[in-house]
Amino acid sequence: MAAPKKQDNKKAPKAAVKKVEKKVDYSTLGVADLEKALVEKRNDLLAGKSSLKGGELVNPRVLGTTRKEIARIQTAIRAAVEASKESK
Repeated sequence: MAAPKKQDNKKAPKAAVKKVEKKVDYSTLGVADLEKALVEKRNDLLAGKSSLKGGELVNPRVLGTTRKEIARIQTAIRAAVEASKESK
């Protein structure tokens, strides 16, 4: 009888993945800082989309996470503007 063949359980090395930033509490930031963060996140999203089309993006979940961060920033901006209107 032939002995069963052993299977190679070696996994291919993972490519370098950009670590996602920890969640930031946007309610403590000012409107100017929030707008800077919004521009930065929109640029990240644009770069992620272009790398996805180029086949370079390792983790496509980054795009959804970036969209959610943009929404959080926009919500914080709106809340800050409403708070400033109420205080006047």
